[in-house]
Amino acid sequence: MSTPTSSLRGRLGDELFARVAGPRGPQVRDRIHLTPGPRWFGPDDAIRRVHGDASMFVGGLTALLLQSWHPLAMAAVAAHSGYRGDPWGRLQRTSTFLAVTTFGTAEHAEQAVATVRAIHERVTGVTEDGEPYAASDPHLLRWVHITEAHAFLTAHQRYGARPLDAAGCDAYVAQSARVGRALGAEDLPETAAGLHAALDSYLPELRGTRQAREAAEFLLADPPLPVPVRLPYGVLAAAAIAGLPRAARAPLGLPDVPWLDATLAPAGGHAITRVIRWALATTPAPPTADATPA
Repeated sequence: MSTPTSSLRGRLGDELFARVAGPRGPQVRDRIHLTPGPRWFGPDDAIRRVHGDASMFVGGLTALLLQSWHPLAMAAVAAHSGYRGDPWGRLQRTSTFLAVTTFGTAEHAEQAVATVRAIHERVTGVTEDGEPYAASDPHLLRWVHITEAHAFLTAHQRYGARPLDAAGCDAYVAQSARVGRALGAEDLPETAAGLHAALDSYLPELRGTRQAREAAEFLLADPPLPVPVRLPYGVLAAAAIAGLPRAARAPLGLPDVPWLDATLAPAGGHAITRVIRWALATTPAPPTADATPA
């Protein structure tokens, strides 16, 4: 029998899933999980634990903010992504790509990678300061990859249902590098220590720009959300900001409040990911038909 609590849980789960997966979410989910064939990753691989957890809601926002710290990456996003005009579409395309490459068949993963690479080939331009950029540049792709891996892993270790041990963290970095290399990134780290070193190596190139600060304001201060949802989203946003390196805060126009990072942000991050996990448990992914790694 349906109770008010179960009904609320179902509605919240359906709404979250629709926002992330799009109107064809159930069909896409079935295609990813039920199509037989070898996969890039097996059922016990670290990348599946990380990418299948509610902590990705925090990690995804951290990744977007961190990526914007690189002026060339931000210029490409501002000019070509349409994140203001179609933010939910961009989220759905990104989440589908992550789901396909993590859980889908090797054939579908290769198709998804080929589609993204074709899009990257068309994304070129010049920043406001006159610097040329190309989304297919292996060095820029490396930045995008390592920021995502860092943000996803950091959020998982803080808010995931089953944080990884040290060997699992290294395994996650190595497994995610397979996707990054397929997209054209080069010289990718395969350990957690290597991931941190790779991030540090970009510091001389990083600076805040007008476009980056505008993107942060759009994502954090004026998100395209109904008013009742903005409070829980603000809790999630605080947790996402807390996952950023301190050096990134001022360039992106973000607050740097150590006591908030140490107290309210993690408490809120744990609370919001638990609610998301509870709600999404009503729409579980179907079992993978054949999880043999390719």
